[in-house]
Formats: sequence, C-alpha cells, structure tokens
Amino acid sequence: MMKSKRSRAATSPIEVANRKTDEEFIADYLLPDNAKESSWVTAWTHPRTGTKYTISLAQPANLKQEDLDTCFDLLVETSKKDYENSAGRWHPDKKLNEMRSPELRYVLVKEEETGELRGFTSLMPTYEEGEPVVYCYEVHLKPDLQGTGLGSLLMSFLTAVAVNLPPITKVMLTCFLSNARGLAFYRKLGFERDDISPVPRILRGKVIEPDYLIMSKRIRPDSESY
Repeated sequence: MMKSKRSRAATSPIEVANRKTDEEFIADYLLPDNAKESSWVTAWTHPRTGTKYTISLAQPANLKQEDLDTCFDLLVETSKKDYENSAGRWHPDKKLNEMRSPELRYVLVKEEETGELRGFTSLMPTYEEGEPVVYCYEVHLKPDLQGTGLGSLLMSFLTAVAVNLPPITKVMLTCFLSNARGLAFYRKLGFERDDISPVPRILRGKVIEPDYLIMSKRIRPDSESY
C-alpha cells in the first residue's frame, strides 16, 4: 500500500498566512484576540443615503464567477483608460489571470438589499524585492461610493493585516500618474513614493518618464521585523 504524499509545510509567516482559509485569515489578522490594530467590520452604511452594505472577504477560489466578473467590470469602468494610455497598455486576459491569483484576498462590498457588488479591494501578503509587505492590487468603488470614507475603510483593512502579521513592514501599491485623484487619496492616507518606484531614464538621448508610481506606507520599522 502506497503512502500518501504529505504537502510541504509552510516555511515563512507569509506562506502560512496565504495558506489559511478565509475564516482563519480574518480571525488571525483582522480580528485577532491580541490585535494591535483592527478595523474589520462586516457591515457599512452610506453616510449620505443611509443605504446598508455588507463586507466580506474571499479568495478567488471561493468567489462566485459573477462576483469576479463584476470586479473586473468595475476595474474596466474606473481604470481601463489609465491602462490604455500607459506603456504597458490594456491586456484584459492578462489582468483577469492576475485577478485569479490563488493567494489574493478580495474584500467585497455589496448592497445589502439587492446583493449587488458595488466596490472591492484585493490584497496579498507577499515579498517585494525581498521585503515582506501587504500589496494592494486593486481598490475600486462605484462613483456614488467615492468620497464617503469607504475607500479609507477598505485600505485600513490592509494596514490591520500588515500590523498583525510580522514580519511585514509596510503596505504597498501601484498607481498610474494619470490617476490624480487616486494619488491624492493615497497620499492623504500616508502613502509615499517607495524607493523601488521607477525613475526617469534616458533612451537614445530621450528622457523616458515612468507612467506609474509605486507607493508604500511603513507600519513597522525594519528593526522590528522578524
């Protein structure tokens, strides 16, 4: 009788985090008993209209296809032009493959009464040039939800994960320079240009300016990393 192969044990806190179920992830990094920071909620009310919304977390494997499709449609609605005008251009199939990355976690905002998905963010604990970070892949809201404080709430979830998951030192994201509103929003939350963000370069005597900025917000000094 052949012995079944045992899966390789996780070897780092980042790997351990990414192997957790959604319920475990929330319990350990968004609502831990000894939380240094926690802003996690499962309900939110629009401050102007009084409309009630639900908030949930799920990995791509646990998302309904219609929810993933709606997230993609929302990204197209809010950011397609920025992609089209960038050096990398717009590649929908490539973006969809990225959105299906198994280690991503989606935070979904749905209208309570209708179940309609109206906003989301996606995040992943990972390593960026060897440094442990929480990377914000996307954050998109329907126009009527912008400027309500919901975007700041969603970003606070990423900060909470970073704070409660040593050895992570910062939250990182990428923003197109053409997205002036997004840049202002992130700067208001304390994000600054990261050292690894691309700089202008000279190609055949012509200065090539980057069209995006890598930003980060440090939440733990390097000396406190584990």
